[in-house]
Amino acid sequence: MSLVKILIFGFVQGVFLRRDINQKAKELGVSGYVCNLYDGSVYAEAQGEQLKLKEMIEWIKNSPGRSKVKKVKIEWEAVDKIDADGFEIKY
Repeated sequence: MSLVKILIFGFVQGVFLRRDINQKAKELGVSGYVCNLYDGSVYAEAQGEQLKLKEMIEWIKNSPGRSKVKKVKIEWEAVDKIDADGFEIKY
């Protein structure tokens, strides 16, 4: 299992990106959360199978919905077990 920290830059707030990421994560069976940051970016932490996480990252990079993703920073960590249950939007 893996944990990925995703920092998303561009036109990513006010366009339902958090909702879209939440739906995609649930579709993929990934656990974690997504939230807006004060600098206008969006941050997500996700845990699950590395292949599913990579699929989610590629989906984000393709600017889902009305978002315009300009840059994505990724940080990977190995984990022994999933700490979160489900995926949520934090406010």
